[in-house]
Amino acid sequence: MHARKTIITCAVTGNLTKPEQHPGLPVTPEQIATASLDAARAGAAVVHIHVRDPKTGRPSMDIALYEEVINRIRAENTDLIINLTTGPGGRFIPSDDNPREAAPGTTLMRPEERVEHILQLRPDICSLDLNTMNSGGDVVINTPKNVKRMAAVIREAGVKPELEIFDSGDMHLARDLIDDGVLDGPGLWTFVMGVKYGFSASPETLLYARNLLPAGATWAAFGVGRFEFPMVAQSWLAGGHVRVGLEDNIYISRGVLAPSNAALVERARDIVLSLGGELATAKEAREFLGLNR
Repeated sequence: MHARKTIITCAVTGNLTKPEQHPGLPVTPEQIATASLDAARAGAAVVHIHVRDPKTGRPSMDIALYEEVINRIRAENTDLIINLTTGPGGRFIPSDDNPREAAPGTTLMRPEERVEHILQLRPDICSLDLNTMNSGGDVVINTPKNVKRMAAVIREAGVKPELEIFDSGDMHLARDLIDDGVLDGPGLWTFVMGVKYGFSASPETLLYARNLLPAGATWAAFGVGRFEFPMVAQSWLAGGHVRVGLEDNIYISRGVLAPSNAALVERARDIVLSLGGELATAKEAREFLGLNR
């Protein structure tokens, strides 16, 4: 049994899951906040938040939408740890005629724009992607220079970065940034398992990634799609925290859509408890992660 309690993070809506894939996907600020609060009641101590255009359901970086979500959550729950994404703005789709030119769907923007909402709203945590990789037919680009520029703004805001790791090269980059003083060590890390061309969702890969961490690091792992629940168990067994949510997986079982984010959290909670673990409350997670408000 672990000496410490397990933190469940719920990623409630994400950037890639589409409303047409799941009719219950939270889209409006009210829906996203409600889903977050329901996830907290089910056992989540952290919510990872993207926002959507309420009219189209498509991803947005509108700071006013983030602010509304935060205000709605805080009106009912002041302990729940809020983790805002900084992932959007790093996708490049090359033109068929000239690969140096961006095709429609490219979202590349200045690094400072990707973290503007962090500086203004100062959440508890924000994600920081370190991956440059193939993603479907697109390319996700997070160069060391741009990661450093984003990290500087995150530090200025006094926000704890959650290092999202898609493959082993990302870990080596993060460790170099810690050594250079760009990031504070030993760090808060999340392994993204099962994305095509990234970490495979296997026990061997998870243990390999864990063993590359600096001593004393806090870490979690999650699996996408059908790997979500197996990775909950594997991450716990390997000593990590866990994450679930409609951003990562829309099914509660094979072919059956999850009723809600809360239902996914309840399943993760049951897995952790069945293995002999205990869940951290939001207050306990705050103390463990060194978060001050």
